[in-house]
Amino acid sequence: MAEPIESKPVPQLRIVVLISGSGTNLQALIDAQNSFDVNAKIVLVLSNRKAAYGLIRAADASPPIRTAYLALQPYLKANPDNTRDDYDAEIARIVLRARPDLVVLAGWMHVFGDGFLNLVNNAPQRAEEVPAGHGDHHESHLTDLIFPIPVINLHPALPGAFDGAQAIERAWDAYQKGEIQRTGVMVHRVVREVDAGEPILVEEIPFREGETQEQFGTRLHGVEWKVIVSATNKVLKDRLEQRHSRKGSE
Repeated sequence: MAEPIESKPVPQLRIVVLISGSGTNLQALIDAQNSFDVNAKIVLVLSNRKAAYGLIRAADASPPIRTAYLALQPYLKANPDNTRDDYDAEIARIVLRARPDLVVLAGWMHVFGDGFLNLVNNAPQRAEEVPAGHGDHHESHLTDLIFPIPVINLHPALPGAFDGAQAIERAWDAYQKGEIQRTGVMVHRVVREVDAGEPILVEEIPFREGETQEQFGTRLHGVEWKVIVSATNKVLKDRLEQRHSRKGSE
C-alpha cells in the first residue's frame, strides 16, 4: 500500500496597509481578504493621521487588525535633530516589524524618500537595524523577510497623467476644458519619483456627458476598490511563488 503523500502547509502571506484618511480602499481590502487566490491577511494598518477613520475600520474588522500611528510633524517635534528621512525610516521599521510580504499604500498621503525605500528594498546588514517586536527574535524576524518587499500604491489617474495630489479634480477640470475624454485608475510599484513606478494594473474610465463631478467621483471610487483588490491579489500570487522558490532552494 502506497504511503500517503504529505502535504506541505501553505504559508499565510502578510499584508501591511498604509492609510491617511477614511479608509474606503482599506475596507475593500478587508472585505476581500478571504477571496484572494492565496492565503493572506492584513496584519497591520498604519496611519500618519491620528483621526483617520481607517483606523476604526481596522479595529472593527473581524478579527480586529492591529493598528499603528505616526505623524511627521509630531515625530520631528519630539526628535528635533531628526529629518524627514529619519521619519520615513521609522515608518519602514514599524512596517518591517510586521514581517510583510506586501505593503499597500491605500490613500497614504505622504511621499516616501530614500529613508523608507532603502529599508524595504534591501535586507538589513544587522538585526539591530530592524528591532524585533511583539515577542519576535531578531534572527527569525529577519529570515522571515524576503527583500525587496513589494510596495504598491493606488493612484486615481492613468500612467504619466496627473501625477501627485488632486488627480481626480485635475482630470475633471481637463475634461471640462475639452482636453481629455477619459481618465483612469492604476496601481503601481512605489519608486522615488511620485506615481512613476511600474504599473501593475490600469483601468481606463471614460467621462460621461451630463454626469456631475460628484457622480463621476463616486463611479471612480468604485473602480478604485476593484483595482486595488485585483492588483493586491496579483502581487500576492507572485510573492507566493517567491516563497516557494526560496523554500525549494534551501
